[in-house]
Amino acid sequence: MSSKIYGLYGASGFGQEIMFWFARQLERAGDNSRVVYIDDGSDKPVVDGFDVLNYEAFLAQPEPEKFATIAIANSVIREKLDHKLQRDGIRQIPVCGDYSFVRGATLAEGSILSAYVDITANVSIGRCFHANTYSYVGHDCVIGDYVTFAPRVSCNGNVHIEDHAYIGTGAIIKQGLPGKPLVIGKGAIVGMGAVVTRDVPPGVTVVGNPAKPLVRS
Repeated sequence: MSSKIYGLYGASGFGQEIMFWFARQLERAGDNSRVVYIDDGSDKPVVDGFDVLNYEAFLAQPEPEKFATIAIANSVIREKLDHKLQRDGIRQIPVCGDYSFVRGATLAEGSILSAYVDITANVSIGRCFHANTYSYVGHDCVIGDYVTFAPRVSCNGNVHIEDHAYIGTGAIIKQGLPGKPLVIGKGAIVGMGAVVTRDVPPGVTVVGNPAKPLVRS
């Protein structure tokens, strides 16, 4: 029996998308350790051929070395699970899909990059970053913890994105300036297809081209 077990936290839609890359990455590395889903709310014992365990059952598995990655889109839940894994000494491994590139960037623990993600030079990214297919991060960007990029996000150079921000599908963030980056505030939401040309305050949702705060009726 292998000394290691890997758990992908989240057995629903996004987790099922990422499990393909998760298992493929380990296979390519020649690691034949057991791979399971971790899910505290699932009533299915098996999904796509992988056992589904709740967190307590995962901890109780006989393998002494345990690793995990959190594939849950909700950033608040992601943070809570991250703290739990850290508390229990379970290291999170990065997931990187095919044709994704990281060039001169620093990513903290727990990142998930789907296929065709491009992260360029002098970029710093915080914990548990999720970047979906065809997303791009330009030079000199700083991205906080628990930030989520939906598919096809274009984040151009000199942009700072604070913790828990969500950037919707197809959004474009204009390039900032050296010493004066464009800032997306903590917990802000950039709607799908939005074109962001100026700073977004914390907690604000912006939509449209150019992006403006969403006015709810």
